[in-house]
Amino acid sequence: MRDFKNLEVWRKSHQLTLNVYRATEGFPRSELFGLTSQIRRAASSIEANLAEGCGRTQAEFAKFVQIALGSNCEVECHLLLSRDLSLLSHESHRRLLQQVEEVRRMLNALLKTIRGVSIPLKQETV
Repeated sequence: MRDFKNLEVWRKSHQLTLNVYRATEGFPRSELFGLTSQIRRAASSIEANLAEGCGRTQAEFAKFVQIALGSNCEVECHLLLSRDLSLLSHESHRRLLQQVEEVRRMLNALLKTIRGVSIPLKQETV
């Protein structure tokens, strides 16, 4: 059993979640149960899946890291939508996106370590 608090990627994803909560405080009340809730749940899901996976077998841990990667992509999508709807400034979006990308790289590295297999950081558009 691993202590999730010792994982650097967990600490980074926790900081991302805190920053997402702060950034969405100014979202309109009409979005409280929409985009605000979605982006917050997706962000907190990254760190929660890492925590849960730490209490599991190695193979199960890899699955939880994959789920965290999916949540990370969901956060990226919601950030883009928030920016395009002018709910987030371009600067706030840029700063949060940098954190999302850093967490993604770390999750991919962790998954590679667990499985000995790498997966693409981002799919290229054709």
